[in-house]
Amino acid sequence: MLFSAAMQRSSEISDLERPNSSGPIQIEQVAIRLIRLPLVEPFETSFGSIDSRNIFLVSVAANGLQGWGEVVAAEAPLYSYETVDTAFHIIRDFLAPAMISGPLQSLAELSRRFARFRGHNMAKAGLELAFTDLLAQANQESISRLLRGTRERIPVGVSLGIQKTPTQLLERVARYLGLGYQRIKLKIKPGWDLEIVEQVRNAYPQILLSVDANAAYTPADTAHLKKLDQFDLLMIEQPLNYEDLLDHAHLQNELKTSLCLDESITGSPQAKSALELNSCRIINIKVGRVGGYSQALAIHDLCLARNVPVWCGGMLESGVGRAHNIALASLPGFLLPGDISASSRYFARDIIVPEVKVSQDGTVAVPNKIGLGFELDFDFIKSQTETIELITSSR
Repeated sequence: MLFSAAMQRSSEISDLERPNSSGPIQIEQVAIRLIRLPLVEPFETSFGSIDSRNIFLVSVAANGLQGWGEVVAAEAPLYSYETVDTAFHIIRDFLAPAMISGPLQSLAELSRRFARFRGHNMAKAGLELAFTDLLAQANQESISRLLRGTRERIPVGVSLGIQKTPTQLLERVARYLGLGYQRIKLKIKPGWDLEIVEQVRNAYPQILLSVDANAAYTPADTAHLKKLDQFDLLMIEQPLNYEDLLDHAHLQNELKTSLCLDESITGSPQAKSALELNSCRIINIKVGRVGGYSQALAIHDLCLARNVPVWCGGMLESGVGRAHNIALASLPGFLLPGDISASSRYFARDIIVPEVKVSQDGTVAVPNKIGLGFELDFDFIKSQTETIELITSSR
């Protein structure tokens, strides 16, 4: 059944080549905007701790419409070599000029136009997301429908950062289970792993539980990581170096628990290699990490054809990025709860209206309104804007 669905999706992916129903789109202006939002509480991973998020928004305008996207790069090159500053440079000086250089027939054409520039997936993704929003508006449909999403509601989980004490972590686990989240993910690192996972599992024997190391371990830690098998985890996410598919394959062979790759999967070629090597059994698709919808859909279909479950990861996005994640997670291959939490999980006030909310059953509604599915709070966005730059066709 999944294979049949993949074949159907494969034919529909060609719709990325489908000309816009109202004709070619000439982008008239690209706006890049930096705003800062404080987090409701610090978020700590093996990379470190942050207490605010520099949100990088992009918008594209054409024919009286405006599409919005988000660049998920952080301020420091820890999760990725890309940063807010590098993405700003790449978009302003290369991608935006390429985007407005001539009319665009489709998302696939935009992807091909960007392909000459190596890397910088997060910068490319921001513009792909904004263009997809614009394209959905031009076609009078939601982004989910444009992508051939099949779900009206999606299951969600929550990612919990490293805490000062196990007691604080257990309090947060209880809080988010009480809010209905279907899966708990614990950030781990050497010194904050086995005992912590054991305490959570003992307190909650039946919950869907996973861990995420953000590449904090090495192959020398194999014996230590094998001890995680006793805790009946859904998956161990990205335990080793992001470039190392082969060592992940060796580790997966030693473990009963499924490995999931995140940072390692920067596009469909890497996903194919990881599956061929058996480097993982699950893939986390972050549309911002892989370069946009064009690659996210290709990875989704590759995994669907091979019966490999995927899920949608999060990057502490604002409501703009979160709305795009919801649309992506409506596709049929997203079989596991994603990190698409409520806006209030991270921000006291989001930049969209209404904010994203998680129902008591641990699901989020997929908007059926045209485009992004949410209204932007422009007054709040303006009040939080630190930098803005416009690129026009006359540049």
